[in-house]
Amino acid sequence: MALQSSPFPNGFVAGIHAVGWAFILPCFWFLDRLIAVVKSTTLEQTQRLEQECYLHPLKVFFSSIIFLILFLATAPLALLGFILWAPLQACRRPFYYHRETPSSPEKETHRGFELEGKASFGFATANLCLLPDSLARFNNLGHTQRRAAAIGQHIVQGVCRPHICIFVDSPSSCGTLSPSNSIIPRVNSPTYGATDRQAQPPISNQQGRVGHRSAPRALLSQGLHQQDDIPWEVSSLFPANVDILCLEEVFDKRAAQKLTKALRPVFGHILYDVGVYACQPPCRCSSFKFFNSGLFLASRFPVLEAQYHWFPNGRGEDALAAKGLLSAKVLIGQNLKQKNVVGYFNCTHLHAPEGEGEIRCEQLNMVTKWISDFQTANKLPDEDVAFDVLCGDFNFDNCSPDDTLEQNHHLFEEYRDPCRAGPGKEKPWVIGTLLEQPTLYEDDIKTPENLQRTLEREDLRRQYISPPVPAEGCPLVYPEAGQPWIGRRIDYILYRESSISKHCRTEVEEVTFITQLAGLTDHIPVGLRLNVIMDSDGADQ
Repeated sequence: MALQSSPFPNGFVAGIHAVGWAFILPCFWFLDRLIAVVKSTTLEQTQRLEQECYLHPLKVFFSSIIFLILFLATAPLALLGFILWAPLQACRRPFYYHRETPSSPEKETHRGFELEGKASFGFATANLCLLPDSLARFNNLGHTQRRAAAIGQHIVQGVCRPHICIFVDSPSSCGTLSPSNSIIPRVNSPTYGATDRQAQPPISNQQGRVGHRSAPRALLSQGLHQQDDIPWEVSSLFPANVDILCLEEVFDKRAAQKLTKALRPVFGHILYDVGVYACQPPCRCSSFKFFNSGLFLASRFPVLEAQYHWFPNGRGEDALAAKGLLSAKVLIGQNLKQKNVVGYFNCTHLHAPEGEGEIRCEQLNMVTKWISDFQTANKLPDEDVAFDVLCGDFNFDNCSPDDTLEQNHHLFEEYRDPCRAGPGKEKPWVIGTLLEQPTLYEDDIKTPENLQRTLEREDLRRQYISPPVPAEGCPLVYPEAGQPWIGRRIDYILYRESSISKHCRTEVEEVTFITQLAGLTDHIPVGLRLNVIMDSDGADQ
């Protein structure tokens, strides 16, 4: 069944919903501005000190009065809009689907399996903190709409650059060209990293990415390292030719639309505004969802099926958002025998508060069950499965004593984490992905290049990456003697081999820690590239 672009069953219902939201929006916006005007980011505070601006208290005072009056004046209209809007959520499908019509069908498929029996796939995940502006400021991030536009441009700039592979035949001949530090043009802007010109869509299509690399003979960039059989790097640009992108905390609807507009020339299939609203389950007031799940999925490949589930066990402020799991089945192309090749991609965002590992473990149980049910319901006998990926913000790490329960969850027996040496132990090259919010605009980390250099130095990154969380009542001893300081890695990209076709072999080509969104979010995006080789004998089956 083809996915529908609108979450509503017909145009009439969609129109009533639009009218209801139009009545709500002014009141919501004035409330957002009322809070935002009194909550400054550390960047704004620094700028006022440098400019010796002494009129800010007056601006806050009069702006607060104006926005409060406007909020109260539009509240009756918002109540009428709510009466129209809330009941319609019972018949709303859980996402919008945007499809960009390609100039030719071949541009949406990967011909690697068809031509060579092997292919390379790139994935990336990032938590963007695109909350309403007033709430984002509590995370030391402001100007949500401006950040959304800048983030979209930055992602396109990174993924559209050439995928440079330079092969060397001698260990001593290791000079390489870094795509993040060489010929790629840089665009700098003083305002939240926004680019001055619109990023251009890619020139080449999926057919150009059929190469296979076997490390250490092939080196991607100057910063690429080889350790524990896993090539990895810290890059100031998003990896070239990312195929599927998972974003978290895209809660703001207007920000989601800006991201969609920026990404659609590259990612022709986008699921956004994912989640449920109002009373859940419908017609029951046990849980009211003010925000959607925040999940946002962008794919170069056609999305054949998609399914969303929300977590019913959220508590506190997390229960106000419809966090959950989004599962998608994508069409990759065909193999040597013209048999369809598909992939499964799952993204999630787990419960946030520290010290509540039981809730996260329950959610991981749900995730494994929902993924299994989705694949069982949608797998066809005449197709090959090339990859099964799970990614997102798990809100626990693999080094905190407080997260021991989640670290030992059976999910990690099914899915492989290329950064993990075992429960509670990271591989020595791993870098934490959660930044300390008060330091987001300090010189060492406020630009992609500076953040890249900081992360590559252990003595510097420990000042800006969030440290592990100790178990209650126990002092924290970290790191252990002789071990590197890593910090909290809560953003994951996992892959599973047991659920793909038996004649497919998977190997990790590269893990990337991405600094391109420095100053735009409080997380470090993560990238993963997988090589999948399909045995020719298996393709005959």
